[in-house]
Amino acid sequence: MAATDISRHTLSVLVEDIDGIISRVAAMFTRRAFTMVSITSATTETPGVNRITIVVDTDEEKIEQITKQLNKLVPVLKVVRLADDQMIARALLMVKVSADNSNRPQVVDAAKLFRARVVDVAQESVVIEATGSHDKLRALLDVLEPFGIRELLECGQIALNRGPKIMMPNKL
Repeated sequence: MAATDISRHTLSVLVEDIDGIISRVAAMFTRRAFTMVSITSATTETPGVNRITIVVDTDEEKIEQITKQLNKLVPVLKVVRLADDQMIARALLMVKVSADNSNRPQVVDAAKLFRARVVDVAQESVVIEATGSHDKLRALLDVLEPFGIRELLECGQIALNRGPKIMMPNKL
């Protein structure tokens, strides 16, 4: 039997906006022993409909199982696998970095290189906000690490297909 090829997959899931839907989706992953890299839920342009973006590292067979299982959940309206080259994906990072008068300009310059913003300045630290791919955010952290990272928080990824195609052509 050939070794399985694990890769990162992004699923976009339209669901009815009902209480407990995130718990139901997470429970499905738990029951089937699937591991999520991230899960993010947000409102959409259609009242009563939310979009959940799920990122998983798995093989082709398991991503098919995940998609089928998600489609079986009653409040799920549609599940789409987003191809890396056909999507725009972003995550948000906030990081508090040690910075005083002696090194603050270098920290701010590092943030600017990654199109990040300084959103708070204190006497001994700055808070930087950045959006982008997981790889871009990791690279920013690598640059900031020598200054001293005090706290950081990265939220799950959100994603849309490129171009004019939309996930829900018929409004509910």
